[in-house]
Amino acid sequence: MNEDALNRSLRKFLKTVGVTAQREIEKAVREALAGGKLKGSETLPAKAVVTLGGTDLNLTVEGAIELE
Repeated sequence: MNEDALNRSLRKFLKTVGVTAQREIEKAVREALAGGKLKGSETLPAKAVVTLGGTDLNLTVEGAIELE
């Protein structure tokens, strides 16, 4: 295994996940605000699940998104 190739590929994947997730979360929050589902002062629970084919990895990361 080439450690440098793994590191580059992993960083690229995580950057894509981060940028895409941020964009989609912002969109969902804006839509929920516009639709009256959110007031804009909430703290929203968040969860991300990462799996990796060919391995037993099933990682869950939990946190919160604060709107105010």
